[in-house]
Amino acid sequence: MTLNTGIGEDTWATIERLKDWLDAKDNATPGEARLLRLLKIQEEVGEVAQAAMGAMNANPRKGHSHTWDDVQNELCDVILSSMVALATITPDAAKRFQERLDAVAERSLA
Repeated sequence: MTLNTGIGEDTWATIERLKDWLDAKDNATPGEARLLRLLKIQEEVGEVAQAAMGAMNANPRKGHSHTWDDVQNELCDVILSSMVALATITPDAAKRFQERLDAVAERSLA
């Protein structure tokens, strides 16, 4: 089963450009870059949690500090950071993503 992800070549080309931009801007070795990009995903996940708590008014000290639009933006940042990390560790990121999506869909939707 192959799904149409809506993530086309243009999206992956942009991800590649972002990866190249990061490569040019940071002074990390390739190994450090891989690790830092994986850690960036965790940082963004924390921002999702913070935004969700703010949208739900769950922190009495901070109050209603975020909206659900903020949560959506932070979720997009998690996805983008993950895509850049994937592109950092494999030159076939688009193919690898599609293969994994297909495997999860087949297992879950069959």
